Order: sequence, then C-alpha cells, then structure tokens
Amino acid sequence: MKIDEVRKIAVIGAGDMGNGIAQLGIMAGYTVAMRDIEQRFVDKGVATITGSMEKMVSKGKMTAEARDEAMGRLKPLVDMEVAVADADFVVEAVPEIMDLKKKVFADLDRFCPAAAVLATNTSNMSISEIARATSRPDKVVGMHFFNPAVLMKLVEVIKGVDTSEETMQLTYEISKKMNKIPVKVLKDSPGFIYNRVNAPTGLLLSKLIELGKPTPSEFDAVFKPFMAMTPFELIDYVGVDIAYHSQDYFSKTLSPDYTPGKAFKAMVDAGTLGKKTGRGFYDWSAGRPQIDVSNPTTEFEPTHMIALQVNEATKILEEGVCSDPKEIDLAMANGGGGIGPFTLAKSIGYDTLVAKCNELADRFKLDVFRPTKTMAEGKIEV
Repeated sequence: MKIDEVRKIAVIGAGDMGNGIAQLGIMAGYTVAMRDIEQRFVDKGVATITGSMEKMVSKGKMTAEARDEAMGRLKPLVDMEVAVADADFVVEAVPEIMDLKKKVFADLDRFCPAAAVLATNTSNMSISEIARATSRPDKVVGMHFFNPAVLMKLVEVIKGVDTSEETMQLTYEISKKMNKIPVKVLKDSPGFIYNRVNAPTGLLLSKLIELGKPTPSEFDAVFKPFMAMTPFELIDYVGVDIAYHSQDYFSKTLSPDYTPGKAFKAMVDAGTLGKKTGRGFYDWSAGRPQIDVSNPTTEFEPTHMIALQVNEATKILEEGVCSDPKEIDLAMANGGGGIGPFTLAKSIGYDTLVAKCNELADRFKLDVFRPTKTMAEGKIEV
C-alpha cells in the first residue's frame, strides 16, 4: 500500500495516547475511527480532542473552519468490527498487557481488509510476538508515539522480524504526514531507542534509592541548572510504578542487573507513585515541587548520566537496532528535548565518559555500566 492510498485510519483505544493519535490523524486529513470498549471511554476521548482543538483555535494555531472540518472526520465507535471494516491503517493504543494486545491483533486480523497495515503503539513490547497473533506479520509494525502525542515530535517506527520494508516505509510516511519526526528502529529490541538509552540512568537512580544517599533532592540539585525536569522529579511525573515496571521488564529482557530493589518496590506497594498520587520522591499536593538546590551532592555530576546514555547508545549500534548514530541523536533530541548522546560525547570526550562508566561499574558492581568496545574506541562520527 502506498501513502496516497491511505484514506481511513482506525485507532483502537480512546485513552490519553489513543485520543492524541486520533487527533493527529484527523488534523492530517484522514478519516479516523476512534474505538474503545465502552461509550463513556469514547466520549471522554472525544471531549479531550475537542478541548485540545479549542485551545489551538484560541491560540491562533488553527482556524475554526479547519477545526470543524477535522472534527467532521472523527468517527467515535464502540463496535470494533464496524470501526475497522474499511480501515487502511490501524493504530492499537490499548494498555501495555501482552495478552490483551495479542487478542486485539487477532480481532483486527479477522475484521480488517487484507491489505490493511496494523501498528502497535507499544513503548517496550515485542512487535514480533504481537505479530504472531495475526496471519499478516509482514503488515504488523511498531509505531511508538510519545506522551502527549499531539505535542511530542518523535515517533519510533519499529521493524518486527517479519515486517516488510513497504510496511516500514508507509508507517514512516504517515508519521511525517502527522507532522512527526520518525526514526526507524531496524531490530525488535527491548526499549527500542529512546527508552533503551535511558534504561541505565533509571537503574542508577534505583540504586541510589537503595543506598538512601544522596537523597533525591541532593542529587536533583546538581541537575536543576541544566534540565527543565530533574531525574527524580521526572520519575515522579511519569509514575514511580511505570519506572518500576519498566526496570522489571528490562531485568527479564536485557540483564538481571536491572532487577528492581526492595526500596523501589516498597514505594510501589505503598502507593507513593509520584504526581498522580500526590507524593513520590517529592510532595506534589500543592503542585509541582520546588527542588532545593542549596545542598547538591558532590558524588555525582551530569557527566555520569551522559556516560551511561552514550554507552547504551553504542550497544544499540553494536546490536543493529539502529545503524546510524545521527538517527539515535535525532530520536533522543525529539523524544525528550535536549542534545543527542553522541553530540554530547563529541564535546565531552570519550576518555572522560569511559572513565565515568568504569567508575560506576566498579562502585555498584554492575556489568551493564561497563563501557562497550565501541565506546572505548571512541570513533563515532555524527
């Protein structure tokens, strides 16, 4: 299927990610069926899209006429079969539960036209495993949007074992038509690019929780001058439970080194999950916390975090998940803002970063922090 043959997109799931993807679709000129399991979920998704587009009109980013035209292309539905019967392209955005995704894809395979491409907006899960629930694994692809989907620019386009190049290219072009910056992930690997590069820094933070020192505020105080949202504050914002489950997933798929510690699990069990519960590492009950910058730790510095990210990015190159360091930098810059790891490495120097990785590997007795051969050679050009 070619890009100009795609007329209708179906989005399965009307939650935060689903309604955002549906909004992108109607703004790109597609007819979009947005489906969820109950009418109240569909209605909430429609209300969110309506509010978002009203805001765009009020800010002069869209005319009222363009908004009305776009909203006219939105088809809210509960019936799965009706939603996808004439869809050319489908994006699944249901909760991150593998059995649920497999069931949805088995249904999509039954109900969708034979030529339809089926995309999953998973942030971590295996595209290849999801594809095995269908009779069209060549037409199953990862299409990982970032939250909030309407604002964040990166889309990871992920190749499963059997995904065809035609499917990859179509998904890439649809992402561009939605005004996104797509990056191709050439190998179905845990965390893909963005979450994989950030995995070892998340592990470092969890080890600091176990130690109890430096405190989150002492650690974050070092980063406050450089970052819009500091490391522990970001975990609170995303959700302590999300970070915990991601680390648990990496412990099963990347290395046992990622096994979450008792202190991290205790926070999840106690329900101190960050912003959504009012308290995590910080108190969110009165809004965004104020980070105390008066007592920064002297044990750690931003270069430690950068070193771990650069090192993990070299693993992505070595494993063939992505073949171009420029693409990794593009993904990291557009997934969370800031500067890509290899661009930072060029300015800091690989010798410094290798030393930082070895320092952390020795201190925490973790092999995943040890520098790779590519990192030690330090010859990556961007």
